[in-house]
Amino acid sequence: MANLLFKTLFRLLALLPLGMLHGLGALFGRLTYAASAQYAARTRENLRQAHLATDATQYQNILSATVAETGKSLTELAWIWMRPYDEVLDKVRECIGLEHIEAAQARGKGIIFLTPHLGCFEISALYAAQRVPITVLYRPPKLGFLEDVMRSGRERGRARLAKADVGGVRLLYKALKRGEAIGLLPDQVPSQGEGEWVNFFARPAYTMTLVGRLAESSNATVLIAYSERLPRGQGYVIHVEPLPLDFAAPVPQQINAALERVIRACPAQYLWSYNRYKIPRGVSAPTPHSPLSTPAL
Repeated sequence: MANLLFKTLFRLLALLPLGMLHGLGALFGRLTYAASAQYAARTRENLRQAHLATDATQYQNILSATVAETGKSLTELAWIWMRPYDEVLDKVRECIGLEHIEAAQARGKGIIFLTPHLGCFEISALYAAQRVPITVLYRPPKLGFLEDVMRSGRERGRARLAKADVGGVRLLYKALKRGEAIGLLPDQVPSQGEGEWVNFFARPAYTMTLVGRLAESSNATVLIAYSERLPRGQGYVIHVEPLPLDFAAPVPQQINAALERVIRACPAQYLWSYNRYKIPRGVSAPTPHSPLSTPAL
């Protein structure tokens, strides 16, 4: 019953123009921020921690825009998942860095797309899937009835999902071996034994090591991709840039440095409410004397 009700709601929302959904999302984001003290505090703390603003006015402007953009990222899901695939792709107005995807395809060694929680990250894999088969690692939602809607919305074109477990990781290796693409959220907090503490905006964050293992074993091309949300529902601009890795140096730190760079280009559309600095179960926190540690805010 819950699955049917959710699908019905999403189908009804998907009938609305994208601009209207973004307007509703901005309102929803502001209401959520006002209603949830924990959500609001984490958003403020994470944004302040990044030191992206030069003064209090700029900080408040970014914060206000962030709250609205986070709400848009939720309401646009109905449009992205439920509208016809071709119609969704038509909303991609430009792909800056398309030549990097084409060059990676020409190499034939596979592509690792790293898509952070920035902009409309849902549309990035769908866009890639029209050019190359792509297997995307995901975590099943805690609410089981959401999974059917999510899978049907994401597995379109040549996009397929792989659960974030041992079996899913095997699928990623196999896809790269075939010269295909894979997609990961590089700023998603991994489980115990799957990450290491490295700085993210000058604060220790438990960061996945899987990317380095996949890239080194496959010699795949690593690309960072994010989809910038345009105002008033005009669509999206996808940005792609290469990330050459030095395997003699810590790969997670190289990834975080690259993520910081793209986030600075579009700070209001990063998901600052995500609990990026949490300590996963079973993982020891960085010691107070660790060189990674920074003073508490």
